[in-house]
Amino acid sequence: MNTLAYDGPGPWILFFPLIWAAVVIGVVTVLRRTVWRGRRGPWHPTRATHGESSPIAMLGRRFAAGEIDEEEYWRRLSVLDEQFGRIGKDGAA
Repeated sequence: MNTLAYDGPGPWILFFPLIWAAVVIGVVTVLRRTVWRGRRGPWHPTRATHGESSPIAMLGRRFAAGEIDEEEYWRRLSVLDEQFGRIGKDGAA
């Protein structure tokens, strides 16, 4: 009777733990960069334009602190409005 010899799974079985390790590392990396730091992620379009570190907010803080005068504030704000899309001088979007 002819039977096939079975030598076990072979050396390719060692790739499964490597694949699972890569998946776990990838998931942890994504979670650390987004959810665990309280951010939406680098791909979110409003991340760079809104919030406390946005250029418009920084300009407002400089104006409030007296570092720049009103004329310079409006001049710089008009340039930022073109780039970030805010409309109106009263701050309404």
